[in-house]
Amino acid sequence: MAKSGIRSCVCHFFFVPLQPKFNTEIQMAGKKNRSGIWIMVVAAVVLEGTACVQYFASRAAIKQESMERATCELRKAELEIENHAVELETAAKTLALLVKKSLDNPDAVGPATRLVVQTIRENTSLAVAFVPGYYPKKGTYYEVCSSRISEDSIFTRQIGSAEHDYTQMEWYQCGLTHDSCWWSEPYLDDQGSKTYVVSCSHPVYDKNHNVVAVVCIDLSLDYLQHVSEYLQIYPDSYYSIHSHDGMAIVPVADTVPGRKYYIFRKEIDATGWHLEIIIPDDVLFADLRRTSLFISLLMLLGMVILAFIIIHATNTAKKLIASTQKNQRMESELMIASAIQTAMLPKIFPPFVDRSDLNLYGMVDPAKEIGGDLYDFYVRHNKLFFCVGDVSGKGVPAALVMAMTRSLFRSVSSREERPDHILTQMNRDFAEQNTQMMFLTLFLGVLDCETGQLDYCNAGHNAPVILTHGAWRMLEVLPNLPLGIEPDCTFKSQHVQLHYGDMLFLYTDGLTEAENSMHEQFGDQRMLKMLTDAAANGLMANGYSPRHLVETMKAGVETFVNGAEQSDDLTMLAIRYQIPALVMRNDIEQIPTLAEWLEGLDIPAELKMPINLALEEAVSNVMLYAYPNNHGQVFLEFNRTDRLVFTLTDNGIPFDPTKQKEADTTLSAEERPIGGLGIFLVRQIMDDMQYERVDGKNILTLYKKI
Repeated sequence: MAKSGIRSCVCHFFFVPLQPKFNTEIQMAGKKNRSGIWIMVVAAVVLEGTACVQYFASRAAIKQESMERATCELRKAELEIENHAVELETAAKTLALLVKKSLDNPDAVGPATRLVVQTIRENTSLAVAFVPGYYPKKGTYYEVCSSRISEDSIFTRQIGSAEHDYTQMEWYQCGLTHDSCWWSEPYLDDQGSKTYVVSCSHPVYDKNHNVVAVVCIDLSLDYLQHVSEYLQIYPDSYYSIHSHDGMAIVPVADTVPGRKYYIFRKEIDATGWHLEIIIPDDVLFADLRRTSLFISLLMLLGMVILAFIIIHATNTAKKLIASTQKNQRMESELMIASAIQTAMLPKIFPPFVDRSDLNLYGMVDPAKEIGGDLYDFYVRHNKLFFCVGDVSGKGVPAALVMAMTRSLFRSVSSREERPDHILTQMNRDFAEQNTQMMFLTLFLGVLDCETGQLDYCNAGHNAPVILTHGAWRMLEVLPNLPLGIEPDCTFKSQHVQLHYGDMLFLYTDGLTEAENSMHEQFGDQRMLKMLTDAAANGLMANGYSPRHLVETMKAGVETFVNGAEQSDDLTMLAIRYQIPALVMRNDIEQIPTLAEWLEGLDIPAELKMPINLALEEAVSNVMLYAYPNNHGQVFLEFNRTDRLVFTLTDNGIPFDPTKQKEADTTLSAEERPIGGLGIFLVRQIMDDMQYERVDGKNILTLYKKI
């Protein structure tokens, strides 16, 4: 990256700005050779200055890149070790509870240790050491140990003895005095795993809350060595792990006196250990030094070429070809960068095929090949985490900030649920890496899919719009600062209650500030009018489709700008919170679940009984005709706009009930053929009925006016 940047900078300063001057000097070369010398001197100064500026800029960029890379790898190692440490602590606590429940039966200790060892993913050893003489029949020292020898083999034995006096061990002594898990310094386990380990100790209490034993689980240093090996991010860099007392758990290689090093450190919260990555200065900047030599040679070559241009004017065509190739390479690289950026954003819609209570659709339309707008979302613990943001500026810098912001959103929200806490941490982390002094506006929300409560926090972004039954209202937002302006800024959360059928529409200012050739902006009023018209024209009648809304809004903007050059990135995200579908097996005995499902819907009481009857007939038809082999499911969805909409979907064979002949009710029961009464009843109760076959599915939609 540094080499490419230097070559690009040299080409920019040398070939482009001096091109007109070169053409003039070529014409005058026969009369004024001295002017050619001055041109060479000026070119040499420009090249030298460019090289110096680029060298220090590249050095700073490499250092920043290594810091970010080290931070990323340290976080990965921290999560791996911390997850395993928490797993062992949980196992220690579990074993302590099992032993406490069976204190009156010492022979149950061994099976308990074997049971817990089976739950641990790595080969390890654990032991329960009782206070001396607790079980007189077992001797003074009673320590039961189980070790996983292989995937299918666990070895259990009693290892306590006068020769193996565990009461002198650090893990035992500290386990007696600590109320919770405690991690020891490294030591050689000559009785259990036969290797160097660190141990997690946890006390065992009797019913009088007296410590009667200590649980000990070993973590092999070989495992820590294996986990930390990918911290060696450069061939000659070092890595180490130190305990909370400073002892080297994974030792660092010997350093050379007088050699300059960069040290990156990360603490593991669960154990108090410290991870370190140590990179020698000469290793970090080795490529840059080699590049500097290459640039020096390139400068000399440039001077030779310049002299040749002054004497001979034949090099103009070559320079034009080189410039064209450079532009083509840049365009190709921008296309690749655009594809990479697009791949970072959610692009599969609907995104959650296993959820019927959420319907989302989003899009980003950058003004250039790459842009600084973003949106993202995911579900964790039955809560939808989402955000929409707009980075100041455009192009590559904005795209890099956009990528960093999405990474911070995913990282911070994976351990936080409150939007204000998430934005506070994101702002702090963003400010630490904001060397370009950029900022971004961001709206972040957390929707509880079970209750419908939306907790949100706005960092200087446009206020979203809530659509409810064809009407709209702007969401009230507090004037929090954008991210990146004040590192210690405190953000405040808000909340609002969403109801089934509500849709949240989020956007960036590229929508409202889109300009036509007359420099008129699209504006808030046009946007709100389109939201009103979309509902009135029925584009969202079938469930306030987020895709319909976003695509309709984009088409409206394109019509307004009428081919004018796009001035800013455009991003939209629509989220609809809807009633979960009723899923029934292809079994007539499932029909009674309809009544219970209807009771929870927002339907006038006087309509529930006839609608229930119509739906029973429609579902019965599907079960009888769409699934002749009696295998399948039926899905029923409900939406309420200016009327009640019920959508019945199945994966059965093609079956259009609307084409089924209605029963002739003028005939007697003996004269009337079998069938047809169900559809006749549905038509009598419902106001409209439509059928379509889409993607191998039968979709029957029933409408009832309110």
